[in-house]
Amino acid sequence: MSDNEAREFDIVLVGATGFVGRLTAAHLRDHAPEGTRIALAGRSRERLDTLAAELGGAAAQWPRIVIDVADPAACSDLASRTRVLTTTVGPYAVYGAELVKACAMAGTHYADLTGEVLFVRDTAESFHEVAQRSGARIVHSCGFDSIPSDLGVWETARVAEEESAGTLTDTVLFVRKLRGGLSGGTIDSMRKQAIAARESVEDRRAIADPYGLSPDRAAEPTKADRDHHQDEDTPSGALRSVVRGLRSRMPVRRTEDGHWTGPFVMASYNTRIVRRSNALLGWRYGRAFRYHEVTDFGSRAKSPFVATGTTLGLLGLVAGMSFGPTRSALDRFLPAPGEGPDEERRVNGRFVLEVVAGTTSGAKYATTVGADADPGYNGTAIMLGQAALCLAEDDLDSAGGVITPAVAMAAPLIERLRAHDFTITTRRCPD
Repeated sequence: MSDNEAREFDIVLVGATGFVGRLTAAHLRDHAPEGTRIALAGRSRERLDTLAAELGGAAAQWPRIVIDVADPAACSDLASRTRVLTTTVGPYAVYGAELVKACAMAGTHYADLTGEVLFVRDTAESFHEVAQRSGARIVHSCGFDSIPSDLGVWETARVAEEESAGTLTDTVLFVRKLRGGLSGGTIDSMRKQAIAARESVEDRRAIADPYGLSPDRAAEPTKADRDHHQDEDTPSGALRSVVRGLRSRMPVRRTEDGHWTGPFVMASYNTRIVRRSNALLGWRYGRAFRYHEVTDFGSRAKSPFVATGTTLGLLGLVAGMSFGPTRSALDRFLPAPGEGPDEERRVNGRFVLEVVAGTTSGAKYATTVGADADPGYNGTAIMLGQAALCLAEDDLDSAGGVITPAVAMAAPLIERLRAHDFTITTRRCPD
C-alpha cells in the first residue's frame, strides 16, 4: 500500500471557519478535482458543521475535525492522516509551530499564509533538516505574502536564463495597482511581530537583517558588501556611490521615468522570502542579485505628496504597534482576526505588480503578476487553494525542507494560477 493510499485525506484545511479559511474552502469546493479527499478542521464543531452546510454540494459531506492547534498529540495525529495540511490560523508564531513540527516529522506537505519573519526563521532552524529527511515540503507564505513576489522573480530569472541573458542583478518589484485590504489576521501578525521586536534585541536584529531567512547567512552579502560598488575606486565613482546610498535610504523618491515611489507594506517580509529562494536554489538568480519592493504612486503633480502621506501613515502604523498605549488605540480601528470586507468590496479588488530586473548581460526584463481579485482575500484564497492542490496532485521534483513557493512548485503553480485568470508574463525591455 502506497503512502497516498494509506493516508485518509489528500488535503486538510485548518482554520476553515475563519474569513480567509471560508474563502479557501469555497475555492476548493469549486475547483478541486472530483474524488479529492478534503477535510475541514477548526476549534468548533458547530461552526464547522455550519460551514459545510453553507458550502453545499459535495463539500457538505466533507469530514469535519475539531482540533486544538496547541496540542502536540492532536497535531501529530492530524498530520499523519493527510498528505497535505494547509492552515490559515495566525499569528503563526502562536498557532503554527506544532502543526509545522507534526508535518515535518510525518512527511506531510504543509502550506500557510504567514508573513512573520521570526516564525519562518524559527521553523527553518528547527525543522528544515527534519523535513528534508521525511520528504515534507513545508511551504510558508502561499498567499499575497509572498507568491506574486516569489514566483514573479523566479519567472523573470527563468526567462533570462532561457534566452541566455545571464543572471539577475538589480531587481525591483513595483506595486502598480492595488485595490483591497489587509486581513485581520495579517494585521494581528504585524502586531505580534512588532511586540517581539520591541522586547528582544535578537529578534529585532533578525527582523532588520535583509538576508535573515537565508539558509546560509555567511554566504550572503554583508552591509559593507551591499554598499560597495566596482566603480568606487575612482573619485567620481565614489561620489556616485554616496549619491546612490543616500537615495536608497530615502523612503520616497523619483525614478528615472518620472514616477514617485514609496515603501510597500509587505516588502520587509516578501524580500526575505525571495532572497531565501535564491539561496535554496543555489543562487540561481545570481550572486549579484539585489532585490527590493516599492509602491508606484505615478507621475502626476500630486504623486510626491500622496507618496509622502502614505509613507508617514505606514511608518506611524508600525511605530504605533510597537507601544502598548498606541497599539490599544489602533486596535479599535483595525480589523480583528477573522474579519474582512463584504463581497462587493472583494469583487472590486485587484492587483498588478511588476518585477523589473537587470541582468549580467546588460539586458532588462519585466514580469507582470496580477489578477482581478482582492489580494488579501479572494486572491489569497485562490493562491492558497491552488498551492494545496499543487502539493497534493502535481508531480513535483522539489525536495523536502522548509522551503518557499518558488522552490517547492514554481512552474506548476504558475500554470495553475494562469488557469485561474492570473496574469504572469515576462517581456524583454527595449535596449
